Amino acid sequence: MYARAAAFLFAIRCLSAQPWASFANGPQHNALSPAKSQSLTQIRWHTPVDLQPQYEGSELLIHYGSPLVTALNTVIVPVKTGVDGNFRVEARTAADGALKWSLASDYVLPSHDWTPVFGPVLTPSGRLYYPGAGGTVYFRDLPDSSSGPQGQIAFYGMASFSANVIINTPLTADSAGNIYFGFLVTGPTPIPLSNGVARIDANGQGSWAPVAGAVSTNCAPALSRDRKLLYIAVNNMGSGSLVALDSATLTPVARVALKDPVSGSDSLLDDNASSSPTVGPDGDVYYGVLENPVGENHLRGWLLHFDSLLSQSKLPGAFGWDITASVVPSSMVPSYSGQSAYLLMTKYNDYAEAGGAGLNRLAILDPNTAGVDPVTGTAVMREVLTVAGVTPDGPAPSVKEWCINSAVVDPATHSIVAGNEDGKLYRWDLASNTLSQTLVLTPGLGEAYTPTLVGPDGMVYAINNATLFAVGDTAPTVSTSPDSLAFSYQVGQASPAAQTLHVMSSPAGLPVSVTATCSWLVPSPAVGVTPFDSVISLNLAGLGPGTYACSLTVMGPSGAQARVRIR
Repeated sequence: MYARAAAFLFAIRCLSAQPWASFANGPQHNALSPAKSQSLTQIRWHTPVDLQPQYEGSELLIHYGSPLVTALNTVIVPVKTGVDGNFRVEARTAADGALKWSLASDYVLPSHDWTPVFGPVLTPSGRLYYPGAGGTVYFRDLPDSSSGPQGQIAFYGMASFSANVIINTPLTADSAGNIYFGFLVTGPTPIPLSNGVARIDANGQGSWAPVAGAVSTNCAPALSRDRKLLYIAVNNMGSGSLVALDSATLTPVARVALKDPVSGSDSLLDDNASSSPTVGPDGDVYYGVLENPVGENHLRGWLLHFDSLLSQSKLPGAFGWDITASVVPSSMVPSYSGQSAYLLMTKYNDYAEAGGAGLNRLAILDPNTAGVDPVTGTAVMREVLTVAGVTPDGPAPSVKEWCINSAVVDPATHSIVAGNEDGKLYRWDLASNTLSQTLVLTPGLGEAYTPTLVGPDGMVYAINNATLFAVGDTAPTVSTSPDSLAFSYQVGQASPAAQTLHVMSSPAGLPVSVTATCSWLVPSPAVGVTPFDSVISLNLAGLGPGTYACSLTVMGPSGAQARVRIR
């Protein structure tokens, strides 16, 4: 009973947050939706995230930064504008994708094979940070407005600016507005700097600490639930460690070598991956690596599992390549009868080109109960549910692979929302264990893995073939009866009678406001939930003889509106 109750309470706490503020939505990277996701009914709008995508045959090998959505429903879109770099951030309205503003960045990518992430973050105060040149970050306040305060900060001081400092991870923010990121130093700097991790506090004061090797490229730092520990993966010539730092001072607290659970060799950290630590509700830490020797596990890698102080290695998962595990409250899975307060969601591809069957799946795993890995025979997290892709990719049972590095967990609908290389977006219903909804985004292609996310109004966002798609219900509409009103008045006569305006919407039950463009027209009530009646009366005080024009705007969510003419 206690374990199941803990899972439910955790879901409620997470759902109280409104924005989608970072990669995998928050510093624990749990990917929990801030709202009930809308039905995958139609593409509401789309916009490019890459103006010059570089295809290698039929593949697109770039990790796009996660879009963000503010609490007031402005979508922040990181966009690559050049062949091998040049970036900007765009702010768009969630209702129709209309551009509010855009800001260019002079950010320079680190040396790479697959194009790395350009990853912005939103702080709880609403400040947007995004990477700039020389290890700097730019900020933009009031991101929902067409203009707002802007600035640039170097964690080591702008007076010592050096282009030889390069941010190589997405940005992470904590609940106090401090941000964290990894960086590389590629040459001499005016003050002594080396590869490390940086912190900029909410007042713009920077600090940093060196690491032995480099923070793994694309690895977004994670924070413990009490914000005291910062987790980073450190890559040292392909092998590496998971490190816990004091989040205030960046002093090392703990380190654990990332070992292959079968061979005992150093696991491989590949800069083509975008795995980032996940922190569970109990403080356990999960991090995905590639197996060593390569191919031992069909290139699936391992999801390594540690306690919060990295002092105890726990049960691993059988898939860890380029994935950040999502947290699933156990109450989301009605068929689950175990004792774990939460479960994990991960892609579960079995790559045919590496000796696997090509039966590419998504999986819900129990992090505390052992099963047997059919490939290596080692003890791994037990499969609670799995679902296979549906689009054939060669001889059976081979199907197109799941194309995610993080995927939305939606407790309100008991579902996971994830994209596939077949170009479709799917809803995996955990109650029925079926792919209950499918929406075609593109014809599909092989590409580096991408995230999915949900805005505060439930709109779903997914990236496929260099394009961000906003997906949701059929756009709501509002209407009135009648669609115009007429008033006439002569001085000395009684004021004209009030008239009733019937306000409707499709679907019903939407919050709607009625607003006049003049002071002498008075709707009452001025807000309501459809369907409802608003009484429209005149306030003639101060009006002299003449002809007056006015109108009523009836506004619903997602930009739905109607205009009532007054004659």
